[in-house]
Order: sequence, then structure tokens, then C-alpha cells
Amino acid sequence: MSASSKQFLMSRPRRMRRDAFSRRLMRENVITTNDLIYPVFVLEGEQRQEEVASMPGVVRQSIDHLLQTAAECVRLGIPALALFPVVDQAGKSLDAREAYNPQGLVPRAVRALKQAHPELGIITDVALDPFTSHGHDGILREGEIVNDETVDQLVRAAVAQADAGSDIIAPSDMMDGRIGAIRRGLDAAGHQNVGIMSYATKFASCYYGPYREAISTSGLLK
Repeated sequence: MSASSKQFLMSRPRRMRRDAFSRRLMRENVITTNDLIYPVFVLEGEQRQEEVASMPGVVRQSIDHLLQTAAECVRLGIPALALFPVVDQAGKSLDAREAYNPQGLVPRAVRALKQAHPELGIITDVALDPFTSHGHDGILREGEIVNDETVDQLVRAAVAQADAGSDIIAPSDMMDGRIGAIRRGLDAAGHQNVGIMSYATKFASCYYGPYREAISTSGLLK
């Protein structure tokens, strides 16, 4: 470029990258602990921890261990936990009724977490696959997942979790109409301030398969 034409170069964005301070001011994405959600897998019993083979370093843990994990998250400034249940076979059924048991594993875990760390956000997974004896994420009738009956159970589960103190409900099924139904069910139960998280992120991630092993449902599917 000749000396005479340089004066017409109006855009020089490189000048803003020259100094450390200006690069810091204009950095688009900065990840801090404020952006993190810590996923945890809870199981029945006391003083129990089980390694998840498909997720090295991740464990299934009983509520007493979970409280210790939560305390560490609070210390580190992590704002929320995402809770996933690992249900014993005795708690599974064709209609997944344990999903909305107010004394079930998830409500008990949520209540314990909220009592110990009320400032910690609690996100609970609403799905039927941890609770169905066949491992499918819905009510199975003559080899077919029935949409509307499944949605009814999902709503009951969401309300039970909100009653226990869940801050955000995270549906992870694929039923038509379930978001609107859950929202109506939460509002009718007085939980207008309980949020609903999109399923898109988890479903699109590479952890979908390992997640099914983590909650002990992958081997049940036919």
C-alpha cells in the first residue's frame, strides 16, 4: 500500500488489541464460577459413593456425601447444582409413581440441600426413565410411549420437586406439550417463581449416553 493511500484506511481494529488493558475491556467471553452448574448423581443409603465408569472422576453419592459436595460448591462460588437420581430397582414401576413421591429420593435430597445451603440454587431433572421398570422415558402401553399420560406424571413429579424446594425444573423427556402443562401445574400449585430449564443443551451434548449409565437406566432399554 502506498503512502498516499494509507490515509483512506478508516478501519484499524488492530489498534484495540495492542495493549493488555484494551484487550481485557473488549474480551467477548469470560467464564467464571458464575457460569457453572455442578451436576450430581444421588442414590439411596448412607455413606455411599459409587464410581461412574463412563465418567471418570464422577460418583453417585448418598445424601450425606451430597451435602459435603454442596458445601464445597458453595465455598468455590458455584451458584447451582443439577440433581439426578439413581433409583433402586425396588423403586421402579411401569407407571413411574415414585417420581412424584413426596418422600422419594429427589424431594428428600432437595430438602436436605436447601436446609443446609439455602443460598445454593437447586435444579432438578424431571424425567420418568429413572423410575420406570423398563427404562424408557415415558409410560409404555402395548409397546408405545403414551404421550398424554406421561405428561400427567411429569407434571406431578415437577410439582413434588417444587414443593420440596427446587428452584428450577429441568424436563428431559420428549413429550409433546409437557412444558406448557408443567408451567400450568407449577402455577396452580403456587410455584409461579419456579423456573423451567430448556432440555436442548443436555440432549445435544456428548454426555447423553454416559448420563444414562450414571443413572443406571441404559441396560433396561429393550
